[in-house]
Parts: sequence; structure tokens; C-alpha cells
Amino acid sequence: MKRRSFLQQLGGGALATGAMLGIGCKKEAPAEQNAGSSSKDFKPVKWKMVTTWPKNFPGLGTGANFMAELITRMSGGRIEVKVYGAKELVPAFEVFDAVSRGTAELGHGASYYWKGKSEAAQFFSAVPFGLTAGEMNAWLYHGGGMALWQETYEPFGLWPLASGNTGVQMAGWFNKEINSLEDLKGLKMRIPGLGGEVLARAGGTPVSLPGGELFTSLQSGAIDATEWVGPYNDLAFGLYKAAKYYYYPGWHEPGTTLECMVNKKAYEALPEELQVIVTNAARVANQDMYAEYIARNNQALQTLVKEHHVDVRKLPDEVIAHLRELSEKVVAEVAEKDALSQRVYASFQAFRDQVVQWQNISERAYLNARAG
Repeated sequence: MKRRSFLQQLGGGALATGAMLGIGCKKEAPAEQNAGSSSKDFKPVKWKMVTTWPKNFPGLGTGANFMAELITRMSGGRIEVKVYGAKELVPAFEVFDAVSRGTAELGHGASYYWKGKSEAAQFFSAVPFGLTAGEMNAWLYHGGGMALWQETYEPFGLWPLASGNTGVQMAGWFNKEINSLEDLKGLKMRIPGLGGEVLARAGGTPVSLPGGELFTSLQSGAIDATEWVGPYNDLAFGLYKAAKYYYYPGWHEPGTTLECMVNKKAYEALPEELQVIVTNAARVANQDMYAEYIARNNQALQTLVKEHHVDVRKLPDEVIAHLRELSEKVVAEVAEKDALSQRVYASFQAFRDQVVQWQNISERAYLNARAG
């Protein structure tokens, strides 16, 4: 019991638990002999996972699959998780409600989709000019962020878990050049969360669309631009066929945390050892997705540039500077909407201000030195 408590509180138990059960981080189907207890002296708990992603979509959808497989294998088959892509069981943007009311026990998505439920939720996915992937994990696991996230979801009967990260994203695909601030005015762009609020302040029109509708909307001219993730996912969607210009950096999503929300009643009904497994399966999936995105984005970018001749461009410095200024105002104003958002914002900002000092003489200094 002491060991279980230690694993659950410190979170380091994901690797330890996995090692004890023979679980690695490779996305391979479990061997038949490892699928569960040989004695079959238990009745498996059958859970459903609904996602905001197209079924088996690279990175995001497969990341949800990976977490489901981890839970099944690490539990020795005591929990069996079936994954449903967007629209298979519920539409993409109804995942939150589906898990809250118990239609499904698990939901995989991103918390900025649920700002209509709670303004504070947006801080746990991506904040413009905010924390990178590594910094988000540090804030969540060791800076008080996870406790605030749990408090945010408590009224909805949900237990949030970080279960992936895309790293720094691209600014997006555009069918018009962005050479000045004027080019943002009237721009109709698919961009969610706080980034969408910033674009609106810059004179653009943010549009909320699920991933599966991006290509046709961009190709038809229903939108002028779209952000999605980065080269890995953008190549899979074929967005290079629908837009001419590919801009960076992803100022709006510097390290987007993906979530797996758990129906709290279903979670609390599990024995403690299975709760630990669910929690730490998410931590393994969280680490693995980030590593995958770094590797796959490298390869996909080469394909986009060399094979499809994509025009990759940097946003002008004046545009970035203006967006950064607007972002600070927008985020601060969102935080003023309720007391919980104020506390989450205060924690987030304090951590960002502190971590920047270290990053400037560590990561940033090293990258600058490596660049020569």
C-alpha cells in the first residue's frame, strides 16, 4: 500500500509499474499471452473512450489508442478499453459532455475545446506565448497545475489526466501572404482557444472546426487559413493541397497538452491499484506522444518541402510582436472572468516568469550556441 501511494503521488510509478508488468513504450499490439491473467478469475471492466480525433489519425488518434492499450495491458486485462473516433459514438465537440454524464468512461481531446464549460480549462492545453511542452509538464506535475486542473473539472464529475503533447506547432496554412498587420484583418481562420481570441483582437475571424472538416473548408474557401498541428499531422491531412503558404512559429500553441478525462465515478469505483494504472498509463502516453511528434515532424517537414514544394515562411517580426502584445491582454482579461480562472492564471504566470529565467541560460543558450 505504501508503494502504491508513492507511485500515485509522485507519478514516477508509470515506468516502475510498466517494468514490473513487462510493458514498454512501443505501440505494438499486446501479445496474446500477456493480454490478461491466465487464471481469468476476474470479470473485466469494460470502458469506452471517445475522442475528438478522426479514428486512428496519426499522433492524436493513435496516441489515444496507445493509452487504451496501455491500460488494458498494464491491468492484465482487468480493464478493457474500446476507442471510438470522432462521430463514431458522439461528435468531436460532445466528448466532454459524454464523459461527464457517463456515456463513456474516458474522453481524449484538448481542454481548450471546453472554454464554454469553464474559461479556466483553456490554460491546461495551450496559452499563446505560454509554456512549452517540457514547461507544461513541469507546471502540471510539480508546479501545482494538476491540482488546479482537477479542481476545474470537479463540478463536471471528471478527473483530468495529461496524456500527450504535440510540442511547438506551426502557425498554419494560408491562402494569402502575411506581410503586415493589415493582412490579418478580415482573415477567416480556423483557430481554437485563446489563440482564436487573439486573432479576433487583431481583426481576424476565428472559426471553430473539428480536424476532419479542415481540408474541405480550406479548399472551398469557407476559411482563408487554418492551423492544425505541425508537419506530421498536416501532411496526413493533405493540407498542402489546399493552401499555398505554410507559416511558423506556432505562437498560439507552444506546447499543446492533450488530455484524457475520466468519469470520476467510474474512476473511483476501481480498486486503488487500477486507479494507479490508469493514472500512470496517461503519464507514459504523455511522454511517448511528445517524443513521437519530435521524430515524425522532422521527417514530414522534409517530405513537404522536397516532394511537395511547400512554401515555408516565417511570420514577420512586427506581426509576432503585435500578437504577443495582444496575447498578454487577452489572457489577462480571460483570467478576470471568474475567481478560479484568476487563481489558475496567477499560478501559470508565476511559473512562466520563473522558468524563463532558467530557460534563458539553459535551453535557449544551448540552442543558440548549437546554431553557431
